[in-house]
Amino acid sequence: MIDLSIRKPLLAALLLGTALLAGSLPAHAQEEGEEEYKAQIPDVAIYKAMLDANKQTGWVQFREFADQQLIYFTALQTMHCRLKEVRYSINTDALDKTFPMAACDPELPFNLPSDDSQNWLYLNLKPGEAQTIAVQAIWDDGSGSEIVVYQPCKNPEATCASIKTIKKSKKRADEPSPATPVR
Repeated sequence: MIDLSIRKPLLAALLLGTALLAGSLPAHAQEEGEEEYKAQIPDVAIYKAMLDANKQTGWVQFREFADQQLIYFTALQTMHCRLKEVRYSINTDALDKTFPMAACDPELPFNLPSDDSQNWLYLNLKPGEAQTIAVQAIWDDGSGSEIVVYQPCKNPEATCASIKTIKKSKKRADEPSPATPVR
């Protein structure tokens, strides 16, 4: 007959080893009808609605701080997964510059980039240099938003902007036409 004092530790070790082995194997069995979740970037219509909702309070914000003028692109950067680029110009409506957009993480499509350099968040100018900034968002499908010209708020230490003018987007030759007619 086998000594019980040996069987219990042996059985416990065997069960523990089996559990560890089973836990380290990939789980292939899924219930019927279940699919593994794959992160997807939300539809561009959601981003366009966000852009429109943020227009009044500012796609960009001005701030005078520590003997410099900062122009924040934070609101636009939260839409970076669907933006191809952000065109802007200082004190003109030429839209001759582009603001860098962060790489998109489909798992966290609305998160701000985690770069300590702040290159993704703001421009750094001399105090009072920008009287206006014209901004246009270009979507990943090539279509462009209207052009909004912002000016600093009356209190230069506040982080804000006010709309000076809104201009219709000029149709570009490479911009796709809508699939359905405009109603």
